[in-house]
Amino acid sequence: MLLHGVGHGLTEGFFLISPKGGKWWRFKYLFDGKEKLLSLGTYPDVSLKDARDRRDEARKQVVAGIDPGEHRKAKKSAKVAKQANSFEVVAREWYAKHSHNWSTNHSARIIRRLERDIFPWIGGSPVADITAPQPLEVIRRIEQRGALETAHRALGNCGQVFRYAVATGRAEREPTGNLRDALPPAKGTHFAAVTDPKKVGGLLRAIDTYEGTLIVRCALRLAPLVFVRSGELRHAEWADIDLDTTEWRYTVSKTNTQHIVPLSDQAVEILRELHPLTGRGRYVFPSARNPKGDRPMSDNAILSAMRRMGIDKDEMSIYGFRPRRGPFWMKCWDFALIPSNTNLPMQYAIPTAAPITAPHTWWNDAK
Repeated sequence: MLLHGVGHGLTEGFFLISPKGGKWWRFKYLFDGKEKLLSLGTYPDVSLKDARDRRDEARKQVVAGIDPGEHRKAKKSAKVAKQANSFEVVAREWYAKHSHNWSTNHSARIIRRLERDIFPWIGGSPVADITAPQPLEVIRRIEQRGALETAHRALGNCGQVFRYAVATGRAEREPTGNLRDALPPAKGTHFAAVTDPKKVGGLLRAIDTYEGTLIVRCALRLAPLVFVRSGELRHAEWADIDLDTTEWRYTVSKTNTQHIVPLSDQAVEILRELHPLTGRGRYVFPSARNPKGDRPMSDNAILSAMRRMGIDKDEMSIYGFRPRRGPFWMKCWDFALIPSNTNLPMQYAIPTAAPITAPHTWWNDAK
């Protein structure tokens, strides 16, 4: 192997040529009394001028008491660590940690949103290096296709990932905190609902005379009696329902709070009618495509039934039974006032004068 010097003294640069023709730039230096070699690259990828510049930079480090070889290893390790903590890696870790607390549909929407709208653009970037303009550019792309609400949700998910990165020591700041005003507010739309008292009777009669499967028919008949979300109704489990005490107790996965739904005589009658068919399985309303009954009915099953009854999507949705229309539906059923911790209706303010000292009074009235 031939050595050609390009330096002098204890800090010399060398050009090494192997018998097979390989050519390397090397830098020899003394650090802590030990002679060491540092690679400066290969020729012709690294020119003589570039090799000299790298040698000079390494000399400055030696003078400053820094070992150039160890410094390079530290930089490489830091780079590997950053790549290992890319936004996508941290986001998937955050998702895995929290998704078991969400409903199946909710968790599927979040990971699909990240995979479709976020990961392709900033997923490979080290989470610690991402600054506000990068997620803003990604969110703007969503906004420009007309999906403003999705843009807001995606921005919120990004913020959750960044806060998780800060909490776990992978980032020092959450860059999306100042981006909330960068998007125009999303104009929310309410789920379609019948609020005209004259139309309620026709709606309930249409449901009562529905000629589809017993499972779907019972779900439709139960919906206006329990005021729960569509997903909560479809995922209802027999283990949570006590027909003797006429109560349905379940935990909302999204908020990890327990709901207690009082069951009226009509609701109990519907459930007793259905029990011989699905009572041996897990779900009250199992999927028709799953004979074992270990999968709940799909949302489309109920929606399709409503469309077959001639109820247009702009007229009524299964969510429409659930208040914000609460005061109207409560008047329809002539419910008494009940404490606010009872699952009637969502976010509906119940006066504090409710007779909580005599719970049997309002509970029986609610049933």
